Amino acid sequence: MTRATHRARAPWPTRPAVPDAGAGAGTAPTTGTGPATASGSPATASGSTVTGTGPVTGTGHAACHHGELLQGVFLDADGRRCAGLVTLPLAGPGSRADFVRRPGTPPESLTVVPDDRGKAARAAGLAVAECAREAGLPPSGGQLRLTGDVPVGLGMGSSTSDVIAAVRAVADAYGLRLAPAAVARLAVAAERASDPLMLDARPVLFAQREGRVLEVLGPALPPLAVVGCVLGGGAPVDTLALPVQEVTDTDVQEYERLRVLLRRAIGSGDVRLLGRVATASARRAQRVLRHPEFETLTAIARRYGAAGVQIAHSGAVAGVLFDPAAPGGLRRRVHACRHALDAHGIPTTRTFTTKESPDGPAHRRGDRPARPHTSRRPSRLPAL
Repeated sequence: MTRATHRARAPWPTRPAVPDAGAGAGTAPTTGTGPATASGSPATASGSTVTGTGPVTGTGHAACHHGELLQGVFLDADGRRCAGLVTLPLAGPGSRADFVRRPGTPPESLTVVPDDRGKAARAAGLAVAECAREAGLPPSGGQLRLTGDVPVGLGMGSSTSDVIAAVRAVADAYGLRLAPAAVARLAVAAERASDPLMLDARPVLFAQREGRVLEVLGPALPPLAVVGCVLGGGAPVDTLALPVQEVTDTDVQEYERLRVLLRRAIGSGDVRLLGRVATASARRAQRVLRHPEFETLTAIARRYGAAGVQIAHSGAVAGVLFDPAAPGGLRRRVHACRHALDAHGIPTTRTFTTKESPDGPAHRRGDRPARPHTSRRPSRLPAL
């Protein structure tokens, strides 16, 4: 076993595989969720090794996010320029993957349902090669099935969520759990750039094109109440069609200044300062995104005492950030903000916090899909 893996556990229930003609009639599927042995060879929950001929099912899950708090070009420890971002975590929606590994089939015999998830398919193929090598087994094909409730095209990391869930499901089918750095490397190889959804909820500055953490900004974000909304009517943003902006030394200096301020805001729990950083980052992104409602969004945030706004720098989702500890009645300000956004043609989506409440999930009254015809299951949202 290398440092890229550690003892596997089963954090999610494993659904039984559905035998098909290629698996052999009457073959009982085996689940690959048991712990790895001390030597690193995978083992099933019942103690038998996963070297049998029957299909083996693994599962994986990954959350999404709500756009970025900061995104730009920064300097790494060697002084080299790196594109980087800090995402705003969102509890609830996510992607689930079930991978049925079929020993004895060629690794290129890998199907994906739905069949339009090309990035997840590439990630699964890469994960099969790596996990088979780690487990000391021949790579094999199988079927990857994806389900989830992350709206597509809004900049919430739907493709990365699929990719990470797929990698985790493949690893689980081999009785392994890959370290976050290994998952990040595979995710970047599969989709060229990746959100840091393979990490925990700690705020990190992440080099999305390289799959590495530039800086851990603190142990956790301060508590935020976020009124989510969508700009541009919720139309997906084609990031490949966006104009390419030349990044100057002055731009990098400004991004580094915002990085320092965000680090200070997180370290001190200063929601107001965090809101200023997120708003400044969103305003700089306007040079490319050019959302016509942006000035209205920021004006509404000021009117109702919000700390600032955040947006997806590669999508249409946005949020108004409130400090739950600020005086003035949080529920009243949130309600008034939602009403004003809707009245100005900026559809509101969900209101959530960055800190789970001990009272459990909030009532989801008024919580709507992020855009028309976007199907998603009801999700547990942190209470205000």
